[in-house]
Amino acid sequence: MLISADEIAARVRVLGEEITRHYAGRVPVFLGVMNGALFFMTDLVRSVHLDTEISCVRLASYAGAVSTGRVSGLDGLQDAVRGREVLIIDDIFDTGRTLSTLAARLRELGAADIKICVLLEKKRERAASVRPDWVGFPIEDAFVVGYGLDYNGRYRSLPGIEVLSEPDKIAPAAAKSQTMALDPAS
Repeated sequence: MLISADEIAARVRVLGEEITRHYAGRVPVFLGVMNGALFFMTDLVRSVHLDTEISCVRLASYAGAVSTGRVSGLDGLQDAVRGREVLIIDDIFDTGRTLSTLAARLRELGAADIKICVLLEKKRERAASVRPDWVGFPIEDAFVVGYGLDYNGRYRSLPGIEVLSEPDKIAPAAAKSQTMALDPAS
């Protein structure tokens, strides 16, 4: 276990208070990056005491446990962000490519302001210059699952964040045991 469900809940409440203060008196658009940010976004929105609009976008930049270097799924963003303050909510800040590409697209659509909130920020070199405005937890450069984060669609429902050891060696039969491939040392 890297980060427990209780630690996540406490940190999400603090982030909610900070975001509430930042957007006080305004109605921002919260844009969740699905599917990984689903649990985080849900809990964060409940911790923010503002009138907000909520939307989601589904992006992908991973094949298994490896970043592909390309972001797909930017089609279908609505012009509803034109002139609006947008808070991008994502599960993890890794290479920066996904969030950089999304922020650039939102600017093209005329968003007045773009901020970023991520649950996790990996300590590593970035492929893009974008930085999150709010971070739940900094973590080492490890492949993690749980609380919405997945490995090929699995492990999202774990209540905390856990390190996945040797994801390339997971056999399809291991899918039946969600804890089988989790690193016991973490």
